[in-house]
Amino acid sequence: MQSLRELETFVAIAEEGSLTAAALRLGRSLQAVSRGLQTLEATLGATLVVRTTRTSQLSEAGERFYARVKAVLADLEIAQTELAEDAKRLTGTLRINAPTLFGPQYVVPLIAEFLQRHPDLRAAVSLEDEFSDPASSGADVTLRIGAPSDSSLVARKLADVRRVAFAATSYLAAYGTPRTPDDLASHACVVRTGVPHAHRWRFTARTGKEITVTVAGRFESDQVAAVNAAVAGGLGIGLAAFWQIRDAVDADRVRIVLPDYEPAPMPLCALWVRPRRMPARTRLLIEFLAARLAGEKL
Repeated sequence: MQSLRELETFVAIAEEGSLTAAALRLGRSLQAVSRGLQTLEATLGATLVVRTTRTSQLSEAGERFYARVKAVLADLEIAQTELAEDAKRLTGTLRINAPTLFGPQYVVPLIAEFLQRHPDLRAAVSLEDEFSDPASSGADVTLRIGAPSDSSLVARKLADVRRVAFAATSYLAAYGTPRTPDDLASHACVVRTGVPHAHRWRFTARTGKEITVTVAGRFESDQVAAVNAAVAGGLGIGLAAFWQIRDAVDADRVRIVLPDYEPAPMPLCALWVRPRRMPARTRLLIEFLAARLAGEKL
């Protein structure tokens, strides 16, 4: 019978895509990971991983074995969590995926607080702006701003994210302040590309009426941080989530414009794969995040 350590090694290789990445995830040496895989393959009499100089891909047998082993390890993890819950303590590792800007500013401080409350718990946080399917990334909880498009995932809205139009005080002093969205036609706008209809901005008036305008300017970027920096540098009017510019607004480096016409808020959602039974640590983390983020001015 294969040892649990060898099975964990194989699963890490399958999910990380290389022996080196698996070694980093497990906190073991590359040699130990390689030996574990070799022992497992020798015991089973099958090649599970096809190794090249750059990547490690599962063989057909490896794919079938991974599906079985992953389910077994998941059941074992749930059983361990249930015992820990009975003992009134949480153990194991929480894997959280979050956006690159929002994660460090909001998620990581809350994870740190959660770990302080549960000293036997560990966390592994990955940050990326492109959506990663939790089923393949292995994340227990994936946080994303925007309505989820994958109906197979469980989603819980944690908060609403306010979006605003804003500009540097220097720009407004030089070019004036727009009063309605239609005024943007005579202003330079900083556009975030790489999203649908990037040059068409949609606003909702306090009356509920929707207004769509076409904008243009001298600067655009596919990165949120670059867009916000360009606006702060006086290159025009931009759109941003309020939490991204709140400090700059408080310092009067930038000002919100068109306060009576704001884009519709976006939901901040926690996403996860529907489990047969959710581990207590995952359930309690989601409850904790919901309680804490609900009071934030996002």
